[in-house]
Amino acid sequence: MSAPASSPSMTAPAAAPGALTTRTLTLLAVAALAAAWGWLPPFTVTLLNYIGLHALVALGLVMLTGVGGMTSFGQAAFVGLGAYATAWVCTAPAVAEALQGLPPALLPWLGLALGLVLTALVAGVLGAVTLRLGGHYLPLATIAWGLSLYFLFGNLGFLGGHTGLTGIRPLELFGLSLADPRHLGVLIWAVVLLALWALHNLLDSRTGRAIRALKSGRVMAESMGVDTGRLRAQVFLLAALLAAVSGWLYAHLQRFVNPTPFNINIGIEYLFMAVVGGSGHLWGAVLGATLIALLKEQLQDWLPRLLGTSGNFEIVVFGLLMMVVLQRHAEGLWPTLARWARRAGVRPAPARLPAAAPLPTRPLPPPGTVLVEARDVTKRFGGLVANSKVLLEVRAGEVHALIGPNGAGKSTFFNMISGVDDPTEGEVRLLGEPMTGQPSRAFARRGLARTFQHVRLLGQRSVLDNVALGAHLRGRRGWLASMLRLDRHEEAALLAEAMRQIERCGLAEHAHAPAGSLALGQQRIVEIARALAAQPALLLLDEPAAGLRHLEKQALARLLDQLRREGLGILIVEHDMEFVMNLADRITVLDFGTVIARGTPAEVQRDPRVLAAYLGDDGLGGAA
Repeated sequence: MSAPASSPSMTAPAAAPGALTTRTLTLLAVAALAAAWGWLPPFTVTLLNYIGLHALVALGLVMLTGVGGMTSFGQAAFVGLGAYATAWVCTAPAVAEALQGLPPALLPWLGLALGLVLTALVAGVLGAVTLRLGGHYLPLATIAWGLSLYFLFGNLGFLGGHTGLTGIRPLELFGLSLADPRHLGVLIWAVVLLALWALHNLLDSRTGRAIRALKSGRVMAESMGVDTGRLRAQVFLLAALLAAVSGWLYAHLQRFVNPTPFNINIGIEYLFMAVVGGSGHLWGAVLGATLIALLKEQLQDWLPRLLGTSGNFEIVVFGLLMMVVLQRHAEGLWPTLARWARRAGVRPAPARLPAAAPLPTRPLPPPGTVLVEARDVTKRFGGLVANSKVLLEVRAGEVHALIGPNGAGKSTFFNMISGVDDPTEGEVRLLGEPMTGQPSRAFARRGLARTFQHVRLLGQRSVLDNVALGAHLRGRRGWLASMLRLDRHEEAALLAEAMRQIERCGLAEHAHAPAGSLALGQQRIVEIARALAAQPALLLLDEPAAGLRHLEKQALARLLDQLRREGLGILIVEHDMEFVMNLADRITVLDFGTVIARGTPAEVQRDPRVLAAYLGDDGLGGAA
């Protein structure tokens, strides 16, 4: 049933033979830096080292802010945790006494381990509190704990107070001392390149698709089975650990640590780097770190001469730069450079995936099995009753339509039987299991998939990526496997399944187009394909025919009829009465949140309450 991963229909268009690809360009740039490294002046080497350290923190912010949608001004505090942890291990007499007998060269590496553990604990606690906040409260909270940790560093006596700690041991690797910044710089840039490779692999995976959905599609991602709360905490932890590694390297580069480099101003600079470079792009972190570091170094010389006085005037320039970039390059500078590169003939490297094996499948319930059952479901919003004692059940192998005028409570009811909202009273059962109080991802695990009244897609991602997100629960590989590229067989299977559903829904020619570039009706079909990729037993469709032309509606009706014959249960909300009456096996009619009629299409069309409240005599005659 699954197409092979290497089939032309599933993979993005490959670069022409002999064309310069992004992968080749990257390798050439790395090779040029490596060849020139031994000949660069000491000042340039030091500047490049600091760019690498800043880029590590900015990479975490790209993942956290640009991809995950969580703004943080407090990353400098995590840099401080990594720096102070290794400084304390390397300089504290108590540590030296406790670790007698161990080679002194191991102390910095023990400092790295302590810094990562300490950062993970602090980030876990802060994330549990901070990430519950939304809107402007989240960045304000990061400012609060960033300031708190900064002042904590300066007021703890065993960390040297505001004076700091000195005499930090240089790193040693395989017996080679890295006291020389030129030698340590090789390690710094090796870590940066390794982080870029691992994070690129992560974003090009099942987990990466889920992370991309955090910024603008959390409700949708939960409905696909993604635990967004846990995922946000994991991304927060990842960004903190990258910052801690940067702090560890910084401490052994400087051989001295005090609180000044970890204040809130530096945290704002790190965010500048991510945003100016391109907060949604990994290489944007390197570009932003380079630009800010170069500007800062130059402005500290130029501005005092120009203004005749000293001060932190570069902060003013950074603010103006931020306004210019946001005005002219809202996505940062990296996307602009990428467009220029494409015009110059640079093409993305072709995807390399193994042959796809079929994904595991689960048997559908026998025809006639009750899939979802709503028992006296009521929903109140203060004094407003959106739904009142609604009774409804959907069986396997049938199309059940839920109709009613605007404001009848259909979408509210949809949200309750899919886990987006909880009913105020009553009970929802899915395949016989009580689901009241369960999150929507639990409904997805039980075999429910849905679309939305207002389309929820990742507009900048391809149709293939959007549909593959629907198969999230059919994969098992996690973070580490994705980063190390050990998930390729599973990834090939997920993409092949996504492509199969795209072809089934008639959108094969748009598979690699951004989902946001499609017409509204086509976007609704993408949502259906995404829901089908989950291999559901129950399919909830909220106004799927809205925006479709006549022939497209006929194709959709044929697809739904085929799904019904395969044994799926389908609950559909729709305003197109001709579409509903020709397709549905049973219909439930809502008016002001109350069920006023239920039965076959013929029975509903004859019901006087429906004639009076919703369709009207002429409308029913036309629909029939």
